[in-house]
Amino acid sequence: MLGTRNYSKVGIIGVPFEKGQPKEGVALGPKVIREAGLIKELEVLGLDVLDYGDIKYVPEGRCDVNNMSHLGDVAACTNRLSEQVQQVLKDGRRVLTLGGDHSLGIGTIDGHVKAMQDVAVIWVDAHADLNTNKTSESGNVHGMPVALLTSELSDYWPHLPGMDWQQPMLSIRNVAYVGLRSVDRYERLVIEKFGITAYGMEDVERYGIHDIISMAIDKIDPDGVKSLHVSFDIDSLDPLEAPSTGTPVRGGLSLREAIHIMEEVHRTHRLNAIDLVEVNPRIGNERDIKLTIEAAIYIIQAALGYTRRGLKVPKGITDMPLQTFK
Repeated sequence: MLGTRNYSKVGIIGVPFEKGQPKEGVALGPKVIREAGLIKELEVLGLDVLDYGDIKYVPEGRCDVNNMSHLGDVAACTNRLSEQVQQVLKDGRRVLTLGGDHSLGIGTIDGHVKAMQDVAVIWVDAHADLNTNKTSESGNVHGMPVALLTSELSDYWPHLPGMDWQQPMLSIRNVAYVGLRSVDRYERLVIEKFGITAYGMEDVERYGIHDIISMAIDKIDPDGVKSLHVSFDIDSLDPLEAPSTGTPVRGGLSLREAIHIMEEVHRTHRLNAIDLVEVNPRIGNERDIKLTIEAAIYIIQAALGYTRRGLKVPKGITDMPLQTFK
């Protein structure tokens, strides 16, 4: 249960998956983030980190649905991912999932809800990812996960072969968007029709990121009892901060704002799942890739307890004279 979870234990899942969108390279995201020293950086925070490795799956058979590319791969990968997320949470660890494209949110959120039932999601993204196969202009499933996950939109879908394991159990009232600035007409209609909590960049400019994340949490978890899930698309950042991603949109969050989001959610002590997706090391030059990977690691560190004020001194040391440290 939520109350018995050890906040110092973290399980990492890699999802080298890119079939939810057309650009090669995003499957390398977990590898390059790990190779940049992620686990060492988390252990410096005093965390007990266990890497569960990468998701492996066998594609589902014939899963042809109009305007949904590679549904068989998406279905099989996210099914296996849901099972793994449930296992990590069952092991008493918070779960950090490294993508891969944002279609993996289908699996991570499904697994989180199945494991802990009462879940609220903060979707940090330039895009709403609310399309269905009928409204998507591209057919790319990484633009559909929120619509697939939420119960209010379940009637808008045909039967999806291979997806019978996934039933929409998350209410759209339990989802808050932060960082939106590229929203399709249909997505805007859905946001307005259902009164979805959605803060775009104009709201960030008007209220400031501290008030935005506070309002978002209050909206989706007013009683402060839900298990929180942050699904963070690196394209929520301005491309000047994170250029190596597949669908960049100018005018996004600064890295400082993104870190503050994660610091504030961490302080709730209810953040039990984090997705970090859409880092693509095949896009951009060496400096672009380095900036993007560094941004990803800073965001993850903030989510898992790093504070810019500096780490707290362990108990028992605070009474020691300062000369001890010379």
